[in-house]
Amino acid sequence: QLRLVESGGDLVRTGGSLRLSCAASGFTSGHFSIGWFRQAPGKEREGVSCISSSDGGDGNTYYGDSVKGRFSISRDNAKNTVYLQMNSLKPEDTGVYYCSAVLTHQGMCVIQNPFGVWGQGTQVTVSS
Repeated sequence: QLRLVESGGDLVRTGGSLRLSCAASGFTSGHFSIGWFRQAPGKEREGVSCISSSDGGDGNTYYGDSVKGRFSISRDNAKNTVYLQMNSLKPEDTGVYYCSAVLTHQGMCVIQNPFGVWGQGTQVTVSS
């Protein structure tokens, strides 16, 4: 069974840090580009960051403008896990964070094209 399980969400103060994990099972996540998404209450889900597959993508990364310079995505293929390090957190970063496979195009992950399974998400709350 193909699964993605997110973890690491918590309640933190503005300026704090968190590291989210996206653990894959049932498939080798290194063969896929993986993206992180978030959904705030009353808003649509948005793409935050993605990392391309290790197969020809060389781990290229993408960051949304709102998180550029503060978030960092990485993967540990030995653990079949993708991480999202979030620093300098702001209240507007609050939401449920999800991970999903995304398409790869010319070696780059395409955050606009998630596919496959979604995990249950992990809640991140940043207090002001």
